Amino acid sequence: MSRLLFLVFFLSLTGFSQVVNIETLRKASDTTKWSGSVGLYVSLIKNKNDIFRIANKAHVQYKDEKNLWLFVNDLNFEKVEGNSLVNRGTQHLRYNRKLSERIKWEAFGQVQYDAISQIDFRGLVGTGPRFKLSKNEDYLFYLGTLIMYEYEKASNVVSDRIQKDVRGSAYLSFSLYPTEKISIISTSYYQPKLDGFSDYRFSSNTSLLFEIFKDFAFKTNFNYFHDAVPVSSDIPKTQFELTNGLIYSF
Repeated sequence: MSRLLFLVFFLSLTGFSQVVNIETLRKASDTTKWSGSVGLYVSLIKNKNDIFRIANKAHVQYKDEKNLWLFVNDLNFEKVEGNSLVNRGTQHLRYNRKLSERIKWEAFGQVQYDAISQIDFRGLVGTGPRFKLSKNEDYLFYLGTLIMYEYEKASNVVSDRIQKDVRGSAYLSFSLYPTEKISIISTSYYQPKLDGFSDYRFSSNTSLLFEIFKDFAFKTNFNYFHDAVPVSSDIPKTQFELTNGLIYSF
């Protein structure tokens, strides 16, 4: 079903994940090639500080029988402790090529910055296969096994800290549609350094959506992120975010 989603309002508590969950955006058109969404969010966050946030998110997707292109833009403007400004942003481009009914090949590129995590710039490029583990379109399970190159430059808080790493990126995802009015989408990522598995990131994102009436729904989203080796010791290794909102689709 072709949908353009406008995310009207979100109230959020606690932290934020640094991994883009593409799975929540893949549910796209069956009959048209273009789909997308745009969102406006207002958040109250508690991690190291008390934070007020206004965020804008958008994605555009093109899909045909063999190919899928997906672009995500996620920008945030934050005020910390009433006076300091924090900025965070992510741009993500992903391509899928269908090889068979069960296998697709993925390639992606991503750039981001995150002041709270003291990341001035992080660039990622990766590729690998994606496997469809189920046939039932109402209960979909996927496994992805990718390899990626990461370039990371820390903010000025950590002087001259630049890392160039090769990481694995394995994920398990499921999308459940038990009724026409309920959707459950969850993805868990594990991303270790290939030359040192003690340096890893783990994240999990779960979304639950209830359709209230036609084209209008309520959505709950939980985001969990753990970085075993953050940029500096004063950054929390674990962050999470709980989000509730209303969605209008047309």
